[in-house]
Amino acid sequence: MVSLQRQAETPLPTPYGTFLIIAYADQENNPMPHIAMVSDKTDVSQPTLVRIHSECMTGDVFGSLRCDCGEQLHEAMRQIGEEGGIVIYLRQEGRGIGLINKMKAYNLQDKGLNTAEANLHLGFEIDTRDYDIAIRMLKDLGVKSIKLMTNNPEKLDSFTNSGIKLIGRVPLEIKPQRENYGYLETKQKLMGHMIDLPTNNNH
Repeated sequence: MVSLQRQAETPLPTPYGTFLIIAYADQENNPMPHIAMVSDKTDVSQPTLVRIHSECMTGDVFGSLRCDCGEQLHEAMRQIGEEGGIVIYLRQEGRGIGLINKMKAYNLQDKGLNTAEANLHLGFEIDTRDYDIAIRMLKDLGVKSIKLMTNNPEKLDSFTNSGIKLIGRVPLEIKPQRENYGYLETKQKLMGHMIDLPTNNNH
């Protein structure tokens, strides 16, 4: 198991409130640390609102309409900034396949494959993400029980026998766009994500 330690932390004011941003990595010069964003309203002695978010540069940084990732991240920060809680930001781009392969998968999707089929075509599993690192980070932060902000049943399952009590799920649904309706439909139908979608994509 890779060593994971706090390497640096500092207060970070944002439009959603002030967070303590903490970088976790195996060594202090790691250029891509995992991040915990802890709202200054957080009380870890109570069930803690948590969002585990896997990096999506295209959505989080550039506002891509191919997915709902950036909107999910900012909505999670808004809710956690109001209520208190923690955003865990994991550096596992493209469901774990990396940015370059995600871009190749996008090209395959433009030729008619869905997001799951594109990953398989490139020789990867549909989803290679691992949430064990997030659990280790939450334990380091003293979290004992959580309300998990997610639509993904795999994230909920990852807390079975984790040592952290899962109190319940908080939905995180974003209004679908024409450009990402097919992506959301694949997440709903193939991956079991708990998403309510309109019956057509005429938004």
